[in-house]
Amino acid sequence: MIRPYFDEQDFLGTDFSQDGLEQGEYENCRFTNCLFAGTNLSAFSFVECQFINCDFSNARLSHTVFQDVHFKECKLLGLQFNECHPLFFTVSFDQCQLRLASFYKRKLKNCSFLNCELHEADFTEANLQKGTFDHCDFSHAVFDRTNLTKVDLSSCYHFNIDPNTNTITKACFAPDQLIGLLRKYQITVKP
Repeated sequence: MIRPYFDEQDFLGTDFSQDGLEQGEYENCRFTNCLFAGTNLSAFSFVECQFINCDFSNARLSHTVFQDVHFKECKLLGLQFNECHPLFFTVSFDQCQLRLASFYKRKLKNCSFLNCELHEADFTEANLQKGTFDHCDFSHAVFDRTNLTKVDLSSCYHFNIDPNTNTITKACFAPDQLIGLLRKYQITVKP
């Protein structure tokens, strides 16, 4: 069966949580002010697409392809990015809410997170090598056996990263963030 193919289409203000989005391949499409909350997007393919001010809360992403996809000002609560198709998985996030999102074992080399809320996000065993994180809030985010090689976290806050269980070689931190690396030792750092 041939899957529907959509190229260079704009979707504006559509509520896909009610009627669903037609399963298929979407390339160079733009979705603005759309609602995907609770929608099953399993086995969809999105290539070079943009999502602007969309709500994906609790959408299902089993084997979903995200290749060169940009999310801007989106609500992505509880998404299991670890269930997406791993091949060509490349995404960027700008001013997004990613609370309770899971990136478990996900390869995110060179990915970009700008001004994002990553509260309780799971980065266990993720490869974030050379990723860009600018002004991100990592409140209660989980880093365990995470590769943070050459990651610049100097403008980020509220993280708790154990240097003994994570790879932080050549990672960059601001002096006032050292408590986020030493928290497990219950050390008090005074100015």
